[in-house]
Amino acid sequence: MTTLGTGLLRVRRWLRDHPLAFDGALAVAVLAAMIAGSFTDPNAPNGPSFGTRTPGAGSVVLMVLAAAVLALRRRNPMAVLAATGGLSIVEFVLVDPPAPVVMSAVVALYTVAASTDRPTTWRVGLLTMAVLTASAMVFGASPWYSQQNLGVFAWTGMAGAAGDAVRSRRAFVDAIRERAERAERTREEEARRRVAEERLRIARDLHDVVAHHIALVNVQAGVAAHVMDKRPDQAKEALAHVREASRCALNELRATVGLLRQSGDPEAPTEPAPGLAVLDELVETVRRAGLPVQVACVDRRPPLPAAVDLAAYRVIQEALTNVRKHAGPGAKAEVSVVQVGATAEVTVLDNGTGSPEGAGDDGGGHGLLGMRERVTALGGILTAGPRYGGGFRVHAILPVKARTGAPGTPGTAGRTGEGA
Repeated sequence: MTTLGTGLLRVRRWLRDHPLAFDGALAVAVLAAMIAGSFTDPNAPNGPSFGTRTPGAGSVVLMVLAAAVLALRRRNPMAVLAATGGLSIVEFVLVDPPAPVVMSAVVALYTVAASTDRPTTWRVGLLTMAVLTASAMVFGASPWYSQQNLGVFAWTGMAGAAGDAVRSRRAFVDAIRERAERAERTREEEARRRVAEERLRIARDLHDVVAHHIALVNVQAGVAAHVMDKRPDQAKEALAHVREASRCALNELRATVGLLRQSGDPEAPTEPAPGLAVLDELVETVRRAGLPVQVACVDRRPPLPAAVDLAAYRVIQEALTNVRKHAGPGAKAEVSVVQVGATAEVTVLDNGTGSPEGAGDDGGGHGLLGMRERVTALGGILTAGPRYGGGFRVHAILPVKARTGAPGTPGTAGRTGEGA
C-alpha cells in the first residue's frame, strides 16, 4: 500500500510539473469517450443501443479537431471554449443524431470556470448553456424536450458549477497557505528580534563589567608601576586592588556568560545580578582606585523592580568609570538615587576638567550609547552633557514599573563617554 501511494504521488507530481502532457492525455481520453459515444444510437426502436450505428467521416474529423484543441486548454481557455463550442454547433447542424462532440465543450467550460472569477463563470457559462442547448433543440429531429437536449443543458451546467467549486477550493487553500507562511515569517521575525535584543543586552552587560573593572585595573597597575621602587608598601596595596578588581570582573563575566549556556551545560552561577544593594561596594572600589565619590542620597524604599535596579546600577557604574577615565586629575564625583512618584532618578555629577576630546582617546567605545539603550529599553530617558562651570552630568529617569521595548536610537551628548 505504501509503495502504491508513493507511486501515485510521484505520478501526480510529474503531471503537475508537466501540464501539457496531462492535457494531452486528457484530450486522448476525451477523444476515446466521444468515439465510443458516437457508436450509440439514442433513437433506436427499443431505446438507446450501442453498435447499431457508425460515425461518419465528418463527425470523426470534428471529434479529432475538438480533442486536439483541448490540449491547449490552459494556455487560452476562452479560445478553446469558443473552438469546441463552434465544432459542437457544426456537428448539431450537419448530423442527426449528432456525435458527442459537445463533450469537448463541456471540458473546456470546466476549464474556463476553474481559471477565471465567478462573474465571468456566470456570464460565459449561461451563454454556453444557452447556445449549445438551443442548437441541439433547433437543429435536431428529436423533440426539444428529448433526453439528449436536456443532457446538453445538464452537462454544461454541471461543468460550470464544478469548475467554480474547484476554483473556490483552490483560492481557499491558497489563502490558508499564505496565512500559514505569513505566520511562519512573523514567528521567525519575532525570534530574530528577540535574539537581537538579547545579544544587545548581553553586549551591554559585558561592556559595563569589562569597562569598569579593567579601567580600575589599569589605574591601579599604573600606580603600582609608579611607586614600585620608592614605596613598595603602596605598590603592594595597589596590586591587591588589582587582584580584587580582577576577581570581581571574572565573577560578573562568569555570571553573564552563564546566560548563554545550554540546558545540558554545567550549571550556571546563581549569584543575583548586581543592583543598588551592592552600590556601596561599587563606590568603595572606585574610591580605592583614587576617585573621591560622595553618595548624596540613595532612596531604596520601596525596592525597585529587578530590571530598573540593574539599569540604575549599570548607569552609575558606567558614569563613574567615565569620570575616572576622562575627568582629569583632582576630579570628584557625586551619586544620588531618588524616587519621585512613579520614576526613579539617577544622577552622577563630577567637577572634572577633562575635555570631550579626552573622552574619545581609545575611540570606538559604547559607554553612553549602552547607557541610553539600557534606559530607553525600560521606557526611561537619559541625558548626559557638560555642566555649567565645568564637569559632567549624567541623569537617568527610570519608570518604577519598567516596560520592555525596542531600544531607542541614542542621540549624541556633549562629552561622549563612549570611550569607556
